[in-house]
Amino acid sequence: MKRIVLVVAHGGRPEARRGARLVVDRLADAGVATRVLATEAADLECVGADIVPATAEAAVDVEMVMVLGGDGTLLRAAELARAAGVPLLGVNLGRVGFLAEAEPDDLAGVVTQVVERRYAVQERMTIDVTTRLGGEVTGRTWALNEASVEKIARERMIELVTEVDGRPLARWAGDGVVCATPTGSTAYAFSAGGPIVWPEVEALLMVPVSAHALFAGPMVVSPRSVLAVEVIGKSGGAIHGPGGQDDDGPVGVLWCDGRRSLDLAAGARVEVRRGAQPVLVARLGADAAGAAGGAAFTDRLVAKFGLPVTGWRGAP
Repeated sequence: MKRIVLVVAHGGRPEARRGARLVVDRLADAGVATRVLATEAADLECVGADIVPATAEAAVDVEMVMVLGGDGTLLRAAELARAAGVPLLGVNLGRVGFLAEAEPDDLAGVVTQVVERRYAVQERMTIDVTTRLGGEVTGRTWALNEASVEKIARERMIELVTEVDGRPLARWAGDGVVCATPTGSTAYAFSAGGPIVWPEVEALLMVPVSAHALFAGPMVVSPRSVLAVEVIGKSGGAIHGPGGQDDDGPVGVLWCDGRRSLDLAAGARVEVRRGAQPVLVARLGADAAGAAGGAAFTDRLVAKFGLPVTGWRGAP
């Protein structure tokens, strides 16, 4: 069976363009065909790669999607990989790059491991998100990292009621709330004060953002739970109209992975549950052998955040 790799890269980065050409050339030398997206082909100039439309079909029948860029590029590629049910392999060219598996200084070695199939595939939990207004479904989407309900007006807070498993939990005003996966625990949720959750842990997170309330701390709940956020309106405002719309239009916005958005009127409801379809991630090194996955993530935290570990001796 013909082996094919879809190469996705941040065309605005010179190192990504150089890296993409190296990947395509080395894979071609090993007899592995490559594809690049039509929206990136002119920037990447990857001679020998097939050019395909940037649609859900781009990753159909490929062995993996290899991504060169930061977490934003990886999240963009995740939309293609998830639709096709194929794994992502990220090479970090961004600042932190928690979703990436490899660094660019050993790109040739990464390609060699791909050619030799020295990688394992892990599932990363996603979330399915449904929005409602007046009982009617107004939107459905998904996220790998998080779904965030945020205020629209910079000068006003948004007032929300949070819910877990069909029961109200708390009402407060603030900048919003983040519902995240373990993968997203190192992203927006972490910046908002949420805990870091190891990828192997199955859980959902709810993290308020700048909430003005005594009981508004981050929470970790069962992956079988259903989280909900109801939009009351702008702080100090009231609900108007038969559908709960505020007189001034939308008062909030739902963002999923910082890529897909939907305006939220007063009275809107956002429901978050475990996603039916995970994102597949290719792992190299220790993770590929199926051992020390937690240790590998610990090392990643230390490296990405520059954590001080001087003086550590380890077990005797």
